[in-house]
Amino acid sequence: MADHRHASLSLPSDSASVRGARTYVADVLSEWGLPDEAETIHGVQLIVSELATNAVQHTCGRSPTFTVHLRLDEDRKLHIGVTDSHPRWPQRLPAAVQQDNGRGMLIVRTLTAEFAGSVSVVPTEEGGKTVRVTFPWPALPPNE
Repeated sequence: MADHRHASLSLPSDSASVRGARTYVADVLSEWGLPDEAETIHGVQLIVSELATNAVQHTCGRSPTFTVHLRLDEDRKLHIGVTDSHPRWPQRLPAAVQQDNGRGMLIVRTLTAEFAGSVSVVPTEEGGKTVRVTFPWPALPPNE
């Protein structure tokens, strides 16, 4: 594995792009050496899916695109980011039983905690934000 890897993809803020983001992430992580059935790939896909859905649904048309960033650094930390150009940051909503949405960030935070990671939101120079998730790159079995 290289000491540092980076990949990013910008997609239109359209619900069809969420699937494209999930597929892209799985392809990149497989290329970087994770087996297709690895729990991490599925977890990252779900995290990116939730963040991409937020970027599409909650930017009120003010972000024509969103960008998915992946970086694997020399310390074997996986950094995931989803950037949009809307200034509104994700809100932590109460998860009422009858509520159909509003649980995306709860899912992201729960999965990130399961992977011993962290979640942060940082502003972009353009006035938008990036939701970042960082966690350790998984140890692979000896034969992989």
